[in-house]
Amino acid sequence: MSSWPKHPMIYEINTWVWLKELARKHGRPITLGDVPEAEWELPARLRMDAVWLMGVWERSPAGIAIALENQSLLDDFRRALPDVRREDIAGSPYCVRRYEVDPALGGRKGLAAARRELAKRGIRLMLDFVPNHVAPDHPWASDHPEYFILGTAEDLRRDPASFREVNGNTYACGRDPFFPAWPDVLQLNAFTPGLRNAAAATVSSIADQSDGVRCDMSMLMMNKIFGRTWGSRAGNPPQTDYWPELIHSVRRAHPDFLFMAEAYWDLEWELQQQGFDFCYDKRLYDRLEHDDAESIRLHLLADPSYQKKLVRFIENHDEPRAAATFPTSKEAAAAVTVFTQMGAGLMHEGQLEGRKVRLPVFLARRPDEKIDEELKKFYDRLLTVLAGTGIRRGEWQLCDRTGWPDNASFLNLVAWCWREGEKRHVVVVNLSDSRSQARIHLPWDDLSNRSWQLEDLLSGARYRNEGNELEAEGLFADLEPWGYHLLEAQRQS
Repeated sequence: MSSWPKHPMIYEINTWVWLKELARKHGRPITLGDVPEAEWELPARLRMDAVWLMGVWERSPAGIAIALENQSLLDDFRRALPDVRREDIAGSPYCVRRYEVDPALGGRKGLAAARRELAKRGIRLMLDFVPNHVAPDHPWASDHPEYFILGTAEDLRRDPASFREVNGNTYACGRDPFFPAWPDVLQLNAFTPGLRNAAAATVSSIADQSDGVRCDMSMLMMNKIFGRTWGSRAGNPPQTDYWPELIHSVRRAHPDFLFMAEAYWDLEWELQQQGFDFCYDKRLYDRLEHDDAESIRLHLLADPSYQKKLVRFIENHDEPRAAATFPTSKEAAAAVTVFTQMGAGLMHEGQLEGRKVRLPVFLARRPDEKIDEELKKFYDRLLTVLAGTGIRRGEWQLCDRTGWPDNASFLNLVAWCWREGEKRHVVVVNLSDSRSQARIHLPWDDLSNRSWQLEDLLSGARYRNEGNELEAEGLFADLEPWGYHLLEAQRQS
């Protein structure tokens, strides 16, 4: 495989659920090693650069037993899958027993076969790494208690929800500083040299089997965050941070291996400086859901060197389904917005069809849902256009927009453009529920003294504009609520 593209499109698949559904569809058991070839064609048809097979590592029987005693989790399972059965509870993919592909999914050989099938189609493979914690029955818990945050018998007596006894030792349960502990996992100590070496060896093994890794809750392992969370229990912080040390170690043998961070709390820039290729842009997601167009425009004013390393999405396994969050017209506007930016684009399996049930990651089965054919047709068209044009390639620029003294609706529109040689594209989105107009000012210095044809690649509409007017006054845009243009600009004379 060649090196990663600058702005990759990544397709997340809930591996266990996907294989179960393929087995039902084809009437036989299916693992990663014998997925019918036709099933690999979907991410290829969608022009994805990578598939993230979420949840391939061996899940923990101890973690499942703990989950089955948690009434809140059981209630969550039933909300998503009213007829849930015991065999539907596969365990959390983030409660890892071993970093070996689960035998139920086809083991290491099955994963290798899946990787070959993807590579034949020019698609890279991404997997998970969970740096903060492991399952209670992970081998480290018995062989290397020094890798963990340890407690005392008094801690266990005083706060049994936050500590767990394993093999005669008391371990802190994994947590982030803003929520109660996760009772099914044990907290690793990011400051311990032995743990850092073992984690680097683990990720090197993952790099032997894939092209990139999504690192769960990455900011928890940063020295300043970890020290604030665990205080004296963690000991003295090392001089170097966790991620630069690990990433440098892995890249000695795998220089093109991609690191993607699940990141929050405005720590994305710092994680980029520590070596991550991409970090989640949760801020953009939140603004698309809750804020106005101006807040989104201001977000897009960030330095391009920062934006190029963000992951844009409107759905993943941690967030509610987009179809349940946004009305269809707003979802389309949000999708056009995120997938025509710099950085990586992340699409979640089921998003295309308009699934609305957010499935707890513990479950191996999801409810049947009716396909939203209108939404599916939109995504098919959008992804086809993105793959077949210069959008997401070349130079990205935010466009100024202006209005009129008696019409402030221009504030509802946000616009940007891409230029790759002579290929030019303009995206304009109305991020409001009101019809809005604006003049979009294109940042090109050769507009004048010629005519321009602008074709909307999503609707097929064509517009002829005189360059002198475009330069002097800007491109006129008039969009319905949540409307959008994805325009290809071509010189006519």
